[in-house]
Amino acid sequence: MSDSGSHVRQLRQEAEGLKEQAERATDPQERQQLQDKARRLLAQSEQESAMAAGDIYPQE
Repeated sequence: MSDSGSHVRQLRQEAEGLKEQAERATDPQERQQLQDKARRLLAQSEQESAMAAGDIYPQE
């Protein structure tokens, strides 16, 4: 797999780990921060995946 594919996979794994941490977090603010970061990483991974597939192009 290409470097971009492995980076996308890494982002998704990191997001999954953050989701799991959020589920275990007892502090609501910390839980929200972890969930938000996980969502951002998933969005980034989806964008990079689409760019690698040639579906979208980065904004100039």
